[in-house]
Amino acid sequence: MPARVVAVANQKGGVGKTTTAISLGATLAAYERQILLVDLDPQSNCSSGLGFRGDGGPTSYELILGGATVETAVRPTEFPHLTVIPATPDLAGAEVELVGMVGREFRLRDALAGDRTAPFDFVLVDCPPSLGLLTLNALAAADGLLVPIQCEYFAMEGVSMLMSTVDEVRRFLNPGLTIDGVLLTMYDERTNLAQQVAEEVRGVFGDLVFETLVPRNVRLAEAPSFGRPIHAYDLRSRGSQAYLELGREYLLRRERAHVG
Repeated sequence: MPARVVAVANQKGGVGKTTTAISLGATLAAYERQILLVDLDPQSNCSSGLGFRGDGGPTSYELILGGATVETAVRPTEFPHLTVIPATPDLAGAEVELVGMVGREFRLRDALAGDRTAPFDFVLVDCPPSLGLLTLNALAAADGLLVPIQCEYFAMEGVSMLMSTVDEVRRFLNPGLTIDGVLLTMYDERTNLAQQVAEEVRGVFGDLVFETLVPRNVRLAEAPSFGRPIHAYDLRSRGSQAYLELGREYLLRRERAHVG
């Protein structure tokens, strides 16, 4: 059975998108789900956050342009059940190269099609902070969308445009795309602002918002520089505990959706 493909996206940068992709992936792997992370961001922070610095092997660049398959591009990590297709800054060139290609929005979908994702339970795609062709490829390939939103000023900035894009993707590219959830990140319970933003987001998205709140946490910010997910860097930290709770909540949602 093919994996569930989940795009982790928000066109606004600095919202915890890559941290969420890595940390949720590591959490689901800790729960013994087979996880593939696809780094589709030319900044390649997802790759470096797992210790990959560019070793010359196939990357998501080759995957999306047809020069590699999932089987040839996937790399193991030092963490059980967690694998990755890394990126390098070369991926930025794919935006230009895709423009002239037939079926340019479906390159990732085709690369992940059929039995190629059968060994995995979930494929998490870390998208760039933009709504260009790379993000469109992720949305066209995805079964679900996970949207991290930071609890700070202008939190909803860009989210309305992302939701408009999702509507367009459903109409023309991927009618089966659903929203798996909206995640509030960088939450500081000491401030009225964070509480107000959380209320605003819940008012807009309702039950789509996860109960789990990811706090602003120094250890979460430090972990990527050591090339390790937060659970391997500091399991007892508040950030680690939040993503462990998110993993439980996410799996429960998926179980309920499957039963329903």
